[in-house]
Amino acid sequence: MTRPQIGFGAFLSPLHPHGESPTLQLWRDLDLVQWLDELDLAEAWVGEHHSGGWGTVSSPEVFLAAAAERTRRIRLGTGVTSLPYHHPFHVASRIVQLDHQTRGRVMLGVGAGSAPGDAHMLGIDPSEQRRMTGESLEAVLELLSGEGPVNRATDWFTLRDARLQHRPYRPGGIEVAISSAASPHSMQLAGRHGLSPLSFASPRPGGTAPDLRRQWQYAEEAAAAGGRTVDRADWRLVVNVYVGESRERAMEELREGAAAWLRGYWGDIVGLPVDALGIEEGREIEYLVANGAAIVGSPDEVAAGVEELYESSGGFGTLLVAGADWASRENTRASFERLARFVVPRFNGSLEGFEASAAWVREHRSEFVAQAVGAFQKAFTDAGVSAPTLPVPEPSGTGSH
Repeated sequence: MTRPQIGFGAFLSPLHPHGESPTLQLWRDLDLVQWLDELDLAEAWVGEHHSGGWGTVSSPEVFLAAAAERTRRIRLGTGVTSLPYHHPFHVASRIVQLDHQTRGRVMLGVGAGSAPGDAHMLGIDPSEQRRMTGESLEAVLELLSGEGPVNRATDWFTLRDARLQHRPYRPGGIEVAISSAASPHSMQLAGRHGLSPLSFASPRPGGTAPDLRRQWQYAEEAAAAGGRTVDRADWRLVVNVYVGESRERAMEELREGAAAWLRGYWGDIVGLPVDALGIEEGREIEYLVANGAAIVGSPDEVAAGVEELYESSGGFGTLLVAGADWASRENTRASFERLARFVVPRFNGSLEGFEASAAWVREHRSEFVAQAVGAFQKAFTDAGVSAPTLPVPEPSGTGSH
């Protein structure tokens, strides 16, 4: 069976329920990124939030600078930098410095910003955020290109003979990704500018799952209009994933945290009508799994869920596990370990040589063992001793194995 080639990483907003030391929450998130690096996962993305009480990282660049000192291989991305909240010169100059500090491991994830409280505090009209994102993005990309002084003027920022002192660490530059939920806007920007799309594949409570195939078409259409092409290998999907010893045990380990996330964050803080959904108290995780908001189960069940998502979307390059803080610290680490040990190898080709070798030996086992038994018995007869009788395996395909 040919399996899709998929990379794996994590997307940490991060969102944490109230009641825990925010200082230790930051430590816990840094510790998790270090663990992901030890597990050889490919990427970790960290978000930006300024209000609501659940999002504890206000500067992903500062967080990632600390994470870079704790890690060796994992790539680190802002997930995402909310462009309307910042002057584009600062966005570009900070990420290039971080690019050098990480020796080229950094990625710039950008978006319009999703928390209404953040925009309100900064005096930003939510209806203007997409426009501002597009204007800032063009300026950031021009600055990162290093092709010359940048001169731009809008109603909210000005660039006059602007250029960065640092150039990106690697000749290919810094990978730029843009987040997308359901509207065409971000996917169209990805196609227009040749960016990596980063799509949230889980529906919001009460909503329907995004049409991922149509989302990709938005990127393709925008790319074609500009004479570009887009590659599904550059497409990242974010989804809640939890790998337990069994599905039943996994659901129990998530029950309390999923309920707090659904009712506490989306219901109480965001204000979605969660209670009107008719979800039985204590059955929130069942609702989330049934609604396509999470892939939960044993390693085999999670692998099957990933394949199903791959097929339904038409294909993508990287799956990012959303860090929703549904489980305890210990169980979260164990879930990522099971993911890395038992799920990731099915999608990165690392098992193919072992599977092929096992099939080859199985096919020729009668021949190989007969030769070994003959050599063993000859050693006895050459010494003038009666050779013992040894069992010979059944030919391949005639018995269980």
